[in-house]
This record gives sequence, C-alpha cells and structure tokens, in this order.
Amino acid sequence: MIISNTTPLFAFAALGRFDLLEGVHRRIVVVETVVQECEAGGPIVIPDLRALPWIQVVPAPDRADERFYMLDAGERDTLSIALQEKASRVLIDERLGRNFAEYHGLAVVGTLGTLLKARQNGLIPAFLPLVRQLQASGFRYHEPLVTRLAAVVGES
Repeated sequence: MIISNTTPLFAFAALGRFDLLEGVHRRIVVVETVVQECEAGGPIVIPDLRALPWIQVVPAPDRADERFYMLDAGERDTLSIALQEKASRVLIDERLGRNFAEYHGLAVVGTLGTLLKARQNGLIPAFLPLVRQLQASGFRYHEPLVTRLAAVVGES
C-alpha cells in the first residue's frame, strides 16, 4: 500500500500524466485531508480523486498526531494513516515530511522516484523532459538529485 500526500498529485496533474501514478503504483490511498487540499483549487486542476477506481480515499484520523505538529495537515494525516495502517510506502515530496516519514520507519518515494520508475517500466520515453516541465511549472527539485536519477536511466 502506498499513501500519497498532495504535492505529487499536483505534479502529475501539472504534467497531464496522472495516468503514470496508476501505471507505477497501481493503487494509491489518499487521506480525506489531502482530497480537500486538492479540491481547494488553484492553477493546477486535479481530477476528482473519488471518481478514480485506483484511488482509495480514507477518513482522516480522529485527532491530529502530535508527533507531526510541524507538518501541514495533509502531510500530518498522510503520515499518521501510513503508520496506523502499516503502509509499505508514502508518496511525499517535501523534505521535512520525508524526514519525518523516514524517522518513523516509512519507506518514501516522491515524484522524481515515480517518474524514474515510469521511465524504467517503459511508460515514458524520457525522464528529464518531464522533470524540466515540472521545474518550468514551479516545482523545485535538488539538481544534483535530478542529475543522479537521470544517469540511472542513461540520460544526461
């Protein structure tokens, strides 16, 4: 089971390649809090998460998990549910959220890792053009990481 936070959903919607999430992860769990963040609107339109058969929306925890008080509501509830449900992975991009997840023993994958897997599985012809498209849309990624991941699939 992989539980997704908000930012990767926005990233794949910005690419117009929401299908890659299903192609790589098959089934994704999303906490109601994240759905609400996606529905809040903005320049990037997210598909109706409740209408996608490969996305399972779960209720937010009854109480905020005090261990994650420094995180925003979506990240906090994503990590809380991931620990509660013993998820195998969380899909999260923000550094602080990733750090908290790893500290609590959760495996972390992000947008770049998902794009890399999509490239390795032949779902996309190239990794770097999609990363550059995201960066042009305002998403920020550590450039040495981008370079390192691109090298894994023979792109430079």
